[in-house]
Amino acid sequence: MAKPLPTPVRNHLTGLRILLLFTVLLGLAYPLLVTGISQVAFSSQANGSLVKVNGKVVGSSLIGQNFTVTSKDGKTVSPDPKYFQSRPSAAGANGYDPTASAGTNLGTNSSVLVSDYTALKKAIAAFDGVSQSQVPPDAITSSGSGLDPDISPQYADIQIDRVAKARDLPASEVQALVKKYTQDRNLGFLGEPRVDVLNLNIALNKLG
Repeated sequence: MAKPLPTPVRNHLTGLRILLLFTVLLGLAYPLLVTGISQVAFSSQANGSLVKVNGKVVGSSLIGQNFTVTSKDGKTVSPDPKYFQSRPSAAGANGYDPTASAGTNLGTNSSVLVSDYTALKKAIAAFDGVSQSQVPPDAITSSGSGLDPDISPQYADIQIDRVAKARDLPASEVQALVKKYTQDRNLGFLGEPRVDVLNLNIALNKLG
C-alpha cells in the first residue's frame, strides 16, 4: 500500500490544481467567451467604433482628430478652413493619441496655461472671423482624456460661416448639417448637447 503524501505536499498540489483550473477558466475561457459575444452582438463597438467612407477607415466615433492642410512645400500644417475643427487635445505630440490619453496637467494658476489659452483664443477668433468673446471654452481647452470626438453647439456655430465660405456653400445649408449632427443630452438629462465633428465633416465632403 502506497504511503500517503505528507499533508504540506498534498496542500501544495491541491493549490496548484486550483490555480491551473482558474487560469484556464478566467485566463482563457472567460476572455474568449466575452470576446466572442462582443464580436457577435457589438461588433462595431468591439472593434473601435471605426467610421468608414467607401470602405476606407477615416476615424473612430470615439476619438477626435485633427483636420488640417499641409502647405505646398510640406513645411507647415494648419487647420483646414473647409472643415469643422475639433476640441484641442493634449494627448500625445500631435493630439488625440489614444496611447497617451491625458490633459494638460496645468492648473488654473499656471501662467503657461493662461498664455496658451489667450493665444489660442485670439487665433481661433481670427480663423473663424468672430470676436474673442464669442469663442466658447471648449474651443481652447482640452478635455481630461484629450480624446473627445465632439464639440459644443456653440463652437460649431462660430465655424459655420468660415466653412460655408471655404466651400462656397450657403451658410444655411451648413447650419442645417450642424443641426442634423447635433446630439441631445443622453436620456434627455445626462451630459450636454454635442456635435459629431467627424460625421459632420464627412457629410460636408458629400456635398462636394
